[in-house]
Amino acid sequence: MILYSRNRRLRTSASIRALVQQTVLTTNDLVMPVFVMEGENTKEAIASMPGIFRRSIDLTVQECRELFSLGIKAVNLYMKVPENLKDNKGTESWNPDGLMQRTIKAIKDAVPEMVVMPDVALDPYSIYGHDGIITNGKVDNDATNDALVTMSISLADAGADILAPSDMMDGRVAAMREGLEENGHTDVGILSYAAKYASSFYGPFRSALDSAPKDFADIPTDKKTYQMDFHNSREALDEVYKDVAEGADIIMIKPGMPYLDIVAKVREVIDLPIAVYNVSGEYAMLKAAAQNGWLDNDRAILESLTCIKRAGADMIFTYAAKEAAVLLNNQ
Repeated sequence: MILYSRNRRLRTSASIRALVQQTVLTTNDLVMPVFVMEGENTKEAIASMPGIFRRSIDLTVQECRELFSLGIKAVNLYMKVPENLKDNKGTESWNPDGLMQRTIKAIKDAVPEMVVMPDVALDPYSIYGHDGIITNGKVDNDATNDALVTMSISLADAGADILAPSDMMDGRVAAMREGLEENGHTDVGILSYAAKYASSFYGPFRSALDSAPKDFADIPTDKKTYQMDFHNSREALDEVYKDVAEGADIIMIKPGMPYLDIVAKVREVIDLPIAVYNVSGEYAMLKAAAQNGWLDNDRAILESLTCIKRAGADMIFTYAAKEAAVLLNNQ
């Protein structure tokens, strides 16, 4: 029997495989999440995320210089807020001298070409650990939107390039866009967490910022009233369409690997850039398996990130960004 078509012909050597490779991961695809804390020359390991640290502003700037030298051109900022600065409204989030604002200014002064994407959400600033203001035991959508607009303007004033609202309040993209336009920030982008699921894969992240919902009487101890139900997929498309209509510049889908079907579906119907968050639980699982010798760390990192890009991502938020950049630069 003569086989006229043999797929293996295009797999016979590394050079041939490179010629026909359909998805290419580069450092341009990577966004590094960065945790910042008060202090000076201070660095704390995050136990549940091996290789990831909370850093004071001076060491964060140092880290950003190194990231940029590796080819990583964007960072996503998160603050470890002291307990005494937390309240129900998240008022510290728009303090012009707050930790986030000082961090943005320091990074832009030191590495002007670094794209700075601060997280826009109230949970690190909330006494309740929720992404919104609590009114009568519930997360108040519209009051939260007002706070997010005030926070957004403050972060834009500090020099943020792209704002990343991760809260999942209805209508917040339109409210933020209007607030930014009215305050002269026409060039500041919005990367909307359009399809963010109520996932069990966020645990290590919440321990890094102490931002999990607190156990208060009559207040939900989860985020299921605003983050999406992981059983649903059509709902994600509805969320995406609404955020696009409200003026989002980039769409985020979160988590990553367990939700690649959502990434692929969204890629088919929108032309805006898609960001995907390879979240802390995904990172922690890979690291735990690698530390036990069950996976090859380097190969697993590059494979998992390439799979996310193959599904349709234009950019990937990942705690493995620095490791991946080193690996890609050495290929």
